[in-house]
Amino acid sequence: QVQLVESGGGSAQAGGSLRLSCAASGYIGSSIFSSRCMGWFRQAPGKEREAVATIDSGGNTRYADPVKGRFTISRDNAINTLYLQLNSLKPEDTAVYYCAARYRQYSCASDPNLFYYWGQGTQVTVSS
Repeated sequence: QVQLVESGGGSAQAGGSLRLSCAASGYIGSSIFSSRCMGWFRQAPGKEREAVATIDSGGNTRYADPVKGRFTISRDNAINTLYLQLNSLKPEDTAVYYCAARYRQYSCASDPNLFYYWGQGTQVTVSS
């Protein structure tokens, strides 16, 4: 049973930084985790869940336009952990942030409906 657990959320002022982590467990060996497309998504109150960034098995990354140049997704396959570095934060970044994994070795995508495993979410609040 794969489990994803996020940490690192909290409060920051506009222009500040946070680093989110997502620890994955249940994968049999790091080679399984490394082969999976992973992503960060967020959901603000009253809004739909949206993709923030994804990273594939080759380390290729994609970002949503609102976070390009400010957020960085990365992964450490040796410890089955996904990261999201959030810099130059804005109040509109306030949301619950979720990490997610695709099922099997499917290609990366930005549609949250294509992701199978989800963490419980971590709150990020940015004040002006």
